Amino acid sequence: MSARGNLFIVSAPSGAGKSSLISALLKDKPSDMQVSVSHTTRQPRPGEVNGQHYHFATVEDFKALIADEAFFEWAEVFGNYYGTSRKVIEQTLSEGIDVFLDIDWQGAEQVKKVMPEAIGVFILPPSKAELERRLTGRGQDSQEIIDGRMAQAVSEMSHYTDYEFVIVNDDFDTALGDLYAIIRSQRSTYASQIHTHNDMIDDLLAD
Repeated sequence: MSARGNLFIVSAPSGAGKSSLISALLKDKPSDMQVSVSHTTRQPRPGEVNGQHYHFATVEDFKALIADEAFFEWAEVFGNYYGTSRKVIEQTLSEGIDVFLDIDWQGAEQVKKVMPEAIGVFILPPSKAELERRLTGRGQDSQEIIDGRMAQAVSEMSHYTDYEFVIVNDDFDTALGDLYAIIRSQRSTYASQIHTHNDMIDDLLAD
C-alpha cells in the first residue's frame, strides 16, 4: 500500500538557489516526486509549454477558478494572476507522489491554512554579499533592479521562522543533500511507515 505523498513548500529570496536545488532534485525525473505546475494568466514565453511550465489561462477562466475555490493559493503579481490548483495537488498526493510548491512566504501562509501538514523548507544564502554576487553574476539586471531585489530579499528572509526546515545554500551539494535528508525524514515518520508497511508490522507484532 503506498503512503500518501508529502507536500513540500520551498521558499527563498531570488538568488538563494531554490530553483537550482529543485531542478537538481528532479534531474532524473523520479516517479515519486514532482514540482507543482501553477496556473497563470500571463502570456507564454518562448519555449514554454502549456501543462509543463504553467497551465496558461485567461483572466476570466482564472477568476472563475477563484470563485470555485479551486486554488490552494493564488496571487496577482505585476498584473498577472498565479495560482496552485487544489484538485491537482490532492490527486497527486493521493497517488503517493511528493509534490514541491515553489512559492513565496505569502503563498506558503495560504497553503498552510488549508493543509497544515505541509512541510515548509526555506532556503537561505550564506551572506548578503554572496546573495548580491549571485544576482550580479546573472548579468541580466541593472544595479537598480539588483538593489531592489536585495531589499526585497531581506523582507522575505525575515519569514524563515514560519518554516519547519531551513537550509543554508553555501555549498550546493551539501544543500542538496540536506534537502534529500528532509524528504527521507518525512517518508520515515510513523504515519508514513504504518501506512506503507501496515501488513508487515502487524505480522512482526503478532503473537
